[in-house]
Amino acid sequence: MTILQLLADPQQRFGHQWSADPVAFGVCMTMIAEEIAVAQPTASRHLDILRQAGFITVQKHQKWSYCRRDELAIKDYLAWLGKELAPKSTTIKQ
Repeated sequence: MTILQLLADPQQRFGHQWSADPVAFGVCMTMIAEEIAVAQPTASRHLDILRQAGFITVQKHQKWSYCRRDELAIKDYLAWLGKELAPKSTTIKQ
């Protein structure tokens, strides 16, 4: 969740990224690892899980990988989750 929250406003959190525009291109995995204070391999594993779930996209450029939120996928998941967690109407038979 922390990573998705950080990527929600990349300009605010990662505006100092010099290698590419964090909004247009994404945020470098190295910067994400630094922001959440974990080792690069740990951040990479967490980011890969988010990518596999469809919540982020990863774009490689030269030796770096850049991450962006997939807002449509997140919105669709939240809508699905809301429906799944909503109380189900049941008919009581007497």
